[in-house]
Amino acid sequence: MIEARHLRVLRAVARTGSFSAAARELGCTQPAISQQMKALEKSVDTPLVVRSGRGMQLSEAGKVLLKHATGILAGLSAAEEEVAAIAGLRAGRVRLVSFPTASSTLVPPAVARLRDGHPGVRVSLVEAEPPESLAMLRGGECEIALAFRYPQSGGGAPAAPAHGTAREARAEANLEAQQLSAGADWSDLVATPLLDDPLVGLLPAAHPLAGRGGPVELAQLAGEQWIAGCPQCRGHLVELCAAAGFEPRIDFATDDYPAVVGLVAAGLGVAVLPRLALQSVRPDGVSTVPVRTAAGAPAVRQVVALTLPDLAEVPAVALMLERLAGAAADR
Repeated sequence: MIEARHLRVLRAVARTGSFSAAARELGCTQPAISQQMKALEKSVDTPLVVRSGRGMQLSEAGKVLLKHATGILAGLSAAEEEVAAIAGLRAGRVRLVSFPTASSTLVPPAVARLRDGHPGVRVSLVEAEPPESLAMLRGGECEIALAFRYPQSGGGAPAAPAHGTAREARAEANLEAQQLSAGADWSDLVATPLLDDPLVGLLPAAHPLAGRGGPVELAQLAGEQWIAGCPQCRGHLVELCAAAGFEPRIDFATDDYPAVVGLVAAGLGVAVLPRLALQSVRPDGVSTVPVRTAAGAPAVRQVVALTLPDLAEVPAVALMLERLAGAAADR
């Protein structure tokens, strides 16, 4: 008989690539992981892992079982939450996964409001960017994932790179990031729209376009050096710039927003950040300007709370979604 605890071990082994790493992740000993894997293999009467060099990988049977384990564990999590919610939200658990800017702006007031009315509901938070956060949601590791995606700019393809290995490598990296930006698929999830987060241009204080008060067209920054963020954000930047007729020269890439502000303040380039990010970072030494796309529209990213269809019916999850929407509406 296959037990849920054995499936959790299998998932951890597949994710980490070794028994010892899985043991650290699950907070137990390596022999315990080995014993549970042996018990699971005995239950299905076939090997589930094969050793490869210093690590290990799943056998064909292991991959099949892992595919089904993902749905089984998510279903079990939903069942546990529904049973706990019978007591009228006097108990329950909501595990949130959020990207950093939402963690510092939307999550705190939402969780505080939920706890005010329902102190018995336990809420936890870990941080991850999409698409990792979506994989965690689908894998049963959380009930709600706060994520973002960018609407299509409607522009053309990236500008063709000039010859030269460094330039070609940068163009290839930009293309991969652009594909990641466009690759969000939420069709199997329940999405609660939270807000459209405008993108704001960051310019050095002495920049000729700083302090104008009006919006800046991306094409006006075609000759600048750029500071880019996470891969998905970088992909959207490349897409927007392509629509404006140029390929951005990205000299610095960091998902640490204070670092972005510091680089811009030092005159090392320009950047585009979501407005939510600037609400938790002091933009000292930089000038902030509205950004317009090639079509003349404000540049935005869509921020949503995502959950699985079964989990959306769990009262604690539904209430947390309501509180998140309320926190977003107040901004």
